[in-house]
Order: sequence, then C-alpha cells, then structure tokens
Amino acid sequence: MKNRIRQLREALGMTQEQLGEMVGTSRQAINAIETEKNEPSIWLAYDIAQVFNEPIESVFLFEESERKSRADISRRHACGPQRD
Repeated sequence: MKNRIRQLREALGMTQEQLGEMVGTSRQAINAIETEKNEPSIWLAYDIAQVFNEPIESVFLFEESERKSRADISRRHACGPQRD
C-alpha cells in the first residue's frame, strides 16, 4: 500500500526508530511499511496517522495502491456469472 510515512516523518526530523517507539513497533517494521513490503494493521495505521496529526487516508493512499482489497476481489467474484 502506498503511503507518505517517510515524507511526513522526515518533515518532522524523526527517525524510523523514533516513530516505531511512538507507535509501539520496531524500526524494521516501520521500514517495511514505508517501503511497501508490509502493510500495517488498521490499529497501527491509525496510530501512525495520529503521530502526524493527519487523517489515515492522507497517510495511506488506498486509491493509489496496486493491491486490491479483499472486499473488492470478493465483490467481483460474487457479482460474476453464475454457474449451475
């Protein structure tokens, strides 16, 4: 999932380690989220957004993400042609 974490973090002069400490996770986890190798839980995403005083959808760019949500995939399968 695309995100603005690095941009927001660097604007505050904050390291990955400092951000991790503030939200209760490791520097490695923050790095994996920043580099889109991992997606945060909704609770971690919320906590990260709170640190930057930004709405979650401003930090995590869902519409620009290449991965489709499980709900979108499920809807497509459910709405597809029915076979008997």
